[in-house]
Amino acid sequence: MNDTEFARFTKAAEQCGMSNAAFLAYAVDKAARDLARTAAEIATEREVIGEIFAARRHLGRIHGLFNQVAKALNSGAPAPHLDATSHAVLGAARRMEDAADALLAHREDDTPA
Repeated sequence: MNDTEFARFTKAAEQCGMSNAAFLAYAVDKAARDLARTAAEIATEREVIGEIFAARRHLGRIHGLFNQVAKALNSGAPAPHLDATSHAVLGAARRMEDAADALLAHREDDTPA
């Protein structure tokens, strides 16, 4: 724990009227009760960035598939689910963009002054 993290930890314990040890014990117990949420909360920035890049690769593959669909449509092939699929892909792209924006905002908030 660096000095900034320790100061934040100590301040949180004080605001809760607890010693550092009691606050830490409570926080650890609470985190251990819901491991799925805890894992999501403490995912490292590197893991999050890795997932964003993976999603970007998948969207790139989807782009290639849409090119194939366009070629098929130009040849007269039917595409009964194209509208729903394109909306789903657009939604995924927007969620990825929102996640990247949130990550950048989080990094800016944690940047030491």
